[in-house]
Amino acid sequence: MAAGSDFSRGAVNRGVAYESDLLVVKMGIPRQDSFPRTTELMQGVDYLVRQAIRLGRSIAINLSFGNNYGSHRGDSLLETYLDNVSGMGKNVICVGMGNNGNDALHTGGKLSPGEIQEIELGVGAFEPTLNVQLWKNYEDEMEIYLEHPAGERVGPLFETLGAQRWQAGNTELLIYYGKPAPYHVTQEIYVDFLPQDEKTPYVDSGVWKIILAARNIKNGEYFLWLPGGKTLNPGTAFYLPRPQGTLTIPATARRVISVGAYDARQNTYADFSGRGCRALPYPKPDLVAPGVDIYAPRSGGGYASFTGTSFSTPFVTGAAALLMEWGITRRKDPYLYGEKLKAYLRRGAKALQGSEKLPNDLIGWGEDVIIRLH
Repeated sequence: MAAGSDFSRGAVNRGVAYESDLLVVKMGIPRQDSFPRTTELMQGVDYLVRQAIRLGRSIAINLSFGNNYGSHRGDSLLETYLDNVSGMGKNVICVGMGNNGNDALHTGGKLSPGEIQEIELGVGAFEPTLNVQLWKNYEDEMEIYLEHPAGERVGPLFETLGAQRWQAGNTELLIYYGKPAPYHVTQEIYVDFLPQDEKTPYVDSGVWKIILAARNIKNGEYFLWLPGGKTLNPGTAFYLPRPQGTLTIPATARRVISVGAYDARQNTYADFSGRGCRALPYPKPDLVAPGVDIYAPRSGGGYASFTGTSFSTPFVTGAAALLMEWGITRRKDPYLYGEKLKAYLRRGAKALQGSEKLPNDLIGWGEDVIIRLH
């Protein structure tokens, strides 16, 4: 979609920058129940950027990859790495916003001194495992309790090194308290819901409660995320979700071009497209591109219709490649890469129907008109 051309059909079906040369890195297959292997992603980007520098070429990198693991504040190791590597050579990195916009996988709130709040989490039937991340400012201290659907309560959880193990009904709870890191001042509390044994292979279903009781509060904001990627069963969701903040990592990195999706037939925002987060100190997404019913090659041959920000992002990557060809290869503007190229895309983007106030957390600065002109 970014750079392909089907010569077997007389090149009728072509990507945006179909004469581009390609460097392709295939991600490894993650182990079952493992964390996202973002270190492999960093190694892949490192290889691409270094090869481009060695060849003396500019490069537009497409990352149709995202996960929910992190604070979504742009301060993780992966996000920091992408911001740093954006300053190496002449490159542009385009990242999809993810498809969690209309899923109930994120919520949050603000805890005041002396206040107690309850977050309701529905767990669907036949859920083999489940994890929840709670992110807060490290300086805020709060007691955390977990309540089983049958009313049994565990806690308060205590901050300690290593794993804590609790039992609630037929579910084992594994809790980890994180620490601030050289890149961030936030704290993660990670909760694993695990079946008790082989006789009960599923997490207890029903409405669980996460109860937060203020102790020493200076800011009070907190955010919770469930895993994305359509890995959860129907019914597993927060009862009062937030659509804001549903973008996936690393679309949260400051210097990448974060791409959402819209329906080109209706000229409207696609509600599955991840939305920007007010916890970020800068607006996201940067812009949107067509991401609904996209006609594209499929594995094994032939073509099919696809939907998602993995299919809107290559449109922008191809558009970035065309601009870099005009500016750098043809010597019209040797500095047309990185933040400068992003600025041009933002300026040229146009509002969608019903989204006249720009930028916003749905479509950023608007639709990518470079695609239409091309």
